[in-house]
Amino acid sequence: MKLKIANDAAELEVSDETFGSAYNEALVHQLVTAYMAGGRAGTKRQKSRAEVRGGGKKPWAQKGTGSARAGSIRSPIWVGGGRAFAARPRDFTQKLNRKMYRVGLRSMLGQLVRTDRLIVATDVTVAEAKTKLLVQKLTQMSLNSVLIVVEAQDDKLTLAARNLPFVDVITVAGVNPVALAAYDKVLISVGAVKLLEERLQ
Repeated sequence: MKLKIANDAAELEVSDETFGSAYNEALVHQLVTAYMAGGRAGTKRQKSRAEVRGGGKKPWAQKGTGSARAGSIRSPIWVGGGRAFAARPRDFTQKLNRKMYRVGLRSMLGQLVRTDRLIVATDVTVAEAKTKLLVQKLTQMSLNSVLIVVEAQDDKLTLAARNLPFVDVITVAGVNPVALAAYDKVLISVGAVKLLEERLQ
């Protein structure tokens, strides 16, 4: 299949397998969920009643006071007491086969092409690390919320985009399902398209 190049009259020949895959909603959902779960720290930690300091002495006699029975001031129902089901550090990562991951990304790219949300450009650079220059370039292409994918790290482009709330710049190595789903459009350079094809073979 062929992709139209935005700032050129030519077309780019690409693989049907990578950019023409059918959309698999269930797999894409699993991909996004697994990626976000993998980013969770999982470091939450609370103290149970066995770990809270104090509470060794019975507060008052079992009978005769008119108050409810109490064995410890560190009971979970008391202020300052331990947690009944205390949270423990845990790993939230989900197992996802490499083949599933690649098929899912190809599915997302195919959907981007079908919905005209993938824009290929020969030149995705700025002369200087100035936000104004990047805004001018994106305005010319009628882009507001956009993910820019380049083949290699471009410090000028990254610095120019970091103050724009709905613009992000990533390399081909950093392409992930959450980033592809988060923006209205994806602007990708010709070189990045070729690298992405090789990566998703």
